[in-house]
Amino acid sequence: MAKKKIFNIIKVDDAIGKVLPHDITQIVPGKVKGAAFKKGHIIRKQDIKKLKSLGKEHIYTINMPADHYHEDEAALKFLKLAGKNIKTTGPAEGKVQFIAGCDGFLQINKKAVDKINNIEHMVFTTMHSNIPVKKNNSLAGIRIVPLIIDKKSVQRVLKIGKPQPISIIPFKKKKVGLIVTGEEVASGKIKDAFLPVMEKKLKEYGCRINEFRIMGDDMEKLRNEILAMAKKGCDFIMLTGGMSVDPDDITKVAIRRAGVKVVAYGAPILPGNMFMAGYLKDIPVFGVPACAMFHGITALDLFLPYVFSNTKITKKDIIMRGYGGFCRHCKVCIFPRCGWGKC
Repeated sequence: MAKKKIFNIIKVDDAIGKVLPHDITQIVPGKVKGAAFKKGHIIRKQDIKKLKSLGKEHIYTINMPADHYHEDEAALKFLKLAGKNIKTTGPAEGKVQFIAGCDGFLQINKKAVDKINNIEHMVFTTMHSNIPVKKNNSLAGIRIVPLIIDKKSVQRVLKIGKPQPISIIPFKKKKVGLIVTGEEVASGKIKDAFLPVMEKKLKEYGCRINEFRIMGDDMEKLRNEILAMAKKGCDFIMLTGGMSVDPDDITKVAIRRAGVKVVAYGAPILPGNMFMAGYLKDIPVFGVPACAMFHGITALDLFLPYVFSNTKITKKDIIMRGYGGFCRHCKVCIFPRCGWGKC
């Protein structure tokens, strides 16, 4: 038995009353790019002239096999790929888009994305994982390439997409403590420049500095102040300065003596090699190198989203930033809309 044809071709002049199975696009460079006729449009006599002006001498109709979906019918199934705090738009021309439902820390399962893209006729495109995003940002899109797709392929996508490969962890407000170290600052010889820099960064997360101290290079006093801030209810503590390997830079030592379990001291990221991250029980504690005063972005900016989304920082999270962690120092910085620190 001959295989039934999926597509029938019909002359435009004979197409009055037929239903379009797909959009017909009109492109006028610099003026118009969009659908002149939408999928599902019933062709009328007055449409024939315009169809021909768009280069259409024939249209197609579909004999839909029982084991296939139309592109938009398939795309509707992909709405299930949206995880927590993800909104969707579409389908349109077989495509669904994923939109941020809140400010937060974007999570993409790269392995799932790769597996879906390995299925013939499927294309799933996303932003990088582990980056801060704003509410209503467009994050990803998935579509099928042809007009119709076999149902088995769609089911494979849905199976891979459990749990959902795209989600957002919302940011939470924190009570933040900041300790600026250095005898030159404590003595008043040099004016502190860290406080305004840190407050600007925290404002992006809806937070501010709640506890602030300027302290000299006394290891025991630094240790005690870290513990005091934790006792006062700070659930995120930063110490700035004194993070290099010089013998008189004792901030990193004071952090350890306070009982902080250090995840890493030294990060394969420029700027910000001397960054330290650790935890005092469940409280994240950062040692911020002096370069954070002079550079708009440093290793600090890559790990603030972890803190405000309550995502635990691991050694692997820091190590993997070596690939892509070298900043170009562009004249106009567009971080986080660049490749720096992405993995």
